[in-house]
Amino acid sequence: MNKTVNINLANIFFHIDEEAYSKLRRYLEAIKRSFANTTGNDEIINDIEARIAELFKEKMENDNQVITQKEVDEVINIMGQPEDYMVDEDIFEDAPKATTSPNRVKKLYRDIDSKYIGGVCSGLEHYLGFDALWIRLIFIFLAVFTGFGFIAYILLWILVPEAATTSQKLDMKGEAVNISNIERKVKESIDEVTSKVKNVDYEKVGNQVKSSGKTFFDTIGDIIMFLFKVFAKFIGILLIIIGASTLIGLFIGFFTVGILDMVHIPGIDFYDMMSSTEAPIWLVSLLSFFAIGIPFFFLLYLGLKILVNNLKSIGNIAKFSLLGLWLMSIIGLTVLGIKQASAHAYTGSVSATEELYFDNSIDTLQIVMTSSDLYENQENVGINGMTVTYSEDGDRLLFSDDILFDIKKTNDTVTSIKTRKDADGSSFSEARERSGKINYGYSVEGNSIILDDFLTTDIKNKVRDQEV
Repeated sequence: MNKTVNINLANIFFHIDEEAYSKLRRYLEAIKRSFANTTGNDEIINDIEARIAELFKEKMENDNQVITQKEVDEVINIMGQPEDYMVDEDIFEDAPKATTSPNRVKKLYRDIDSKYIGGVCSGLEHYLGFDALWIRLIFIFLAVFTGFGFIAYILLWILVPEAATTSQKLDMKGEAVNISNIERKVKESIDEVTSKVKNVDYEKVGNQVKSSGKTFFDTIGDIIMFLFKVFAKFIGILLIIIGASTLIGLFIGFFTVGILDMVHIPGIDFYDMMSSTEAPIWLVSLLSFFAIGIPFFFLLYLGLKILVNNLKSIGNIAKFSLLGLWLMSIIGLTVLGIKQASAHAYTGSVSATEELYFDNSIDTLQIVMTSSDLYENQENVGINGMTVTYSEDGDRLLFSDDILFDIKKTNDTVTSIKTRKDADGSSFSEARERSGKINYGYSVEGNSIILDDFLTTDIKNKVRDQEV
């Protein structure tokens, strides 16, 4: 059981094992001694500490993780041994020997040291390996002939960060960020500044400072960046409002309707009559909650990231878990949707023809469409033209007035009536069986045919586009 120490490294808070702390402290002290008489030693040490803090952050899975001697050894291996700079070797006898680090993957930054306007082209030169001159010519060509070059340059100027620190400048060139390279880069910067100071025309510079503290393009860049930040904050607030309101609505709907049935929404009762699957409504509600809610959660998180610069990350485990849950929900709803669509894949019909006989002395046939009390007993909400009604015995029935009446001239002296009942199903035989269960009636009284203007079927037959 080891003690832990709280340290502040490059303004970042860490928990570190006591033995690891002792080793790290000796390592940093040795580095300070090795650069004690070096020009720009403070900047070199600050950059080294910042790089070590960055490496620790990369190795930590959460903020409460304690840094052990293993992580310290790995960082020392990356940064390089102090004995490379003629410090006491006996301090680090147990430290792992440094290995030659291969070039890192380049990162895209704007090179403000070699910029003409915003440093975009000079940054792309390091990233792509092309001469910046050709990149500038391509942007100019696209800007003149298509206008896209100007838009692309402005977007890159806004979105790509500038290489401000020594670590970022090394990342931009794909060089390992270790002690040797940090020292070399800082010294190069100091030598460059020294050379410029020696060769500067002080009178000319003084006049320039008096006339303007910034270049024209820097001023334009500041204005664009300010407007972009204001616009980004507005977008962030909008994303938070949309994401939060959608999640709250889904959460309330899921528990009040899908789970607890606390709120009765018209049409929910038709779920069982519409569904061709055995999936309960709570399962469909849960899948819908995840399928819709997870994208809006990330929308809310994106809005918070835009507004809060130091917002803590939810972690890769949570991100991939939510992604997997979302994919499972989408797959589940897709399967249920395909199964539901297959319930209407076939249409089956059942037909019946009956001859009608009337008194020959009557030359006029009366046709009457009649309704019943089922109209008064039906519920207000319907789906696909069908509603629920109640019979005299109180049984629930599916009710529809989807009746098509057609009169055709007969080719002989026989009058007949033909009734055709249609319904959908997942197979032709199922559709025919369901259509045969449609109830429809008519009667003949004297010279009148009395036709029902409605159809009914048992509620167990479900809503499948039944019609007569």
